[in-house]
Amino acid sequence: MTRSERIEDFLAGAGWAGAHRAPLAGDASARRYERVRRGARAAILMDAPPESGLDLTPFVAVTGWLRDHGLSAPEILAADLGGGLLLLEDLGEDLLATLCAADPARAPELYRAAIDLLAWFQSLPPPAGGWTPPPYDMAVLLREARLATEWYLPAATGAPAPADLAAEFDALAEAAFTPLLPASTVPIYRDYHAENLIWLPARRGRARVGLLDYQDLLIGHPAYDLVSLLEDARRDVAPELRAAMLARYRARTGAEPEALDHAAHVLSAQRNLKILGLFTRLARRDGKPRYLGYLPRVWSYLRADLAHPALAPLAGWVEAHLPPPGTTP
Repeated sequence: MTRSERIEDFLAGAGWAGAHRAPLAGDASARRYERVRRGARAAILMDAPPESGLDLTPFVAVTGWLRDHGLSAPEILAADLGGGLLLLEDLGEDLLATLCAADPARAPELYRAAIDLLAWFQSLPPPAGGWTPPPYDMAVLLREARLATEWYLPAATGAPAPADLAAEFDALAEAAFTPLLPASTVPIYRDYHAENLIWLPARRGRARVGLLDYQDLLIGHPAYDLVSLLEDARRDVAPELRAAMLARYRARTGAEPEALDHAAHVLSAQRNLKILGLFTRLARRDGKPRYLGYLPRVWSYLRADLAHPALAPLAGWVEAHLPPPGTTP
């Protein structure tokens, strides 16, 4: 049976035989998405082929956890976990990024809703039972940051990172990340940004923000999702909006300003090092060159992050060994 035939059988079994299928823009993984229509009804097909190594169990578990807490994760209408297929409620197309681009004056309202949801989300007890989120521990932090030396540095210099240079980077990164581990105790969405949040004005309270792409949930430091939202690799967030949202987050959570500032700089640096490598890999290995267009913004975030005094040693390493985007041989 071909993949297309399996999908058609899955849709027929779910009551969507003969539905019209149209591809949607995917995320950075091997998952594929389609909007399926049958008459006036619409739904989203998630296609995660088993041979890709993707496991739908975390997505299903986190979906149930979010919905149990009254949040707007899409309802799962049908599932074939062995076949890597889910049929999901269609939450629409009003991504926060799309709405802000069409009318920048709406950004404060939309980001306020996202910040308020984030502050509450981080107060929830993590999922428990059959699937529990792993920790965002040193091993994960380093593995992600290391993408900068494994993919971005060779692409920018034309040569792999020497072993001693890579080891020096690891040591500096580990020293920077270590102070944050004791406070790494809350659910972390990991990709909490304006292209994964959908505005649902007909719903009330926190449910007005629809949620996508949350299957990589971990237990980590609360500043991580904050910088994911406010230092968005895909769009500019105005400095005055960012400052206002930081203040709102502090007010909602009681976070101590100096500690939050330190953690935000460190985790934003970690995230942006990861993104430099990840987006380079997507372009070079996976044939998705559009991701290279985001690198100048990510680089500017990284340089600002590394200006924090706590990151001076790592900043010196980056200054000496990582060329800025645009120098790729």
